[in-house]
Amino acid sequence: MKRMLIYGYGNPGRQDDALANELIERIETAKRNGDFAGIDTDSNYQLNIEDAEIISNYETVIFVDASVEDIEDIAFTKVEPSDAKVEFSMHAVSTSFVLDLCKKMYEVEPEVYLLHIKGYEWEFMEELTTKALINLDKAFELLLKISQSTDIQKYITDF
Repeated sequence: MKRMLIYGYGNPGRQDDALANELIERIETAKRNGDFAGIDTDSNYQLNIEDAEIISNYETVIFVDASVEDIEDIAFTKVEPSDAKVEFSMHAVSTSFVLDLCKKMYEVEPEVYLLHIKGYEWEFMEELTTKALINLDKAFELLLKISQSTDIQKYITDF
């Protein structure tokens, strides 16, 4: 299996925006029980340009984020590099920009994917909605399958 990182990001204080952080915690628990063997995890409040160095150490990276997109529950997409310009005051960057920086600065281009988990509420509170918890379960099951697969491409979805 290729060296893999699952990296979740979101704000734990904004209800369903914490989906990715919660997923990383579940994966860490599962790792203690023998699942997700050899897979590293990380999580943060948001992506930063420094993450380009982190992903340069992996062959495969799966970013995970709560989504406001028009998806049913979860979606799994391939990330391509993008050389979008960063503003001086920018507080967050996209997955494609992190990949582009990795490619330019470290001369490596890992396979990068984004697991979108449908969220519903974004108020200032630390509680996931019931519907988001159902989607979280589906996301966990998908990543468990991916962790045991040699063909990640077959899990890509369109939306």
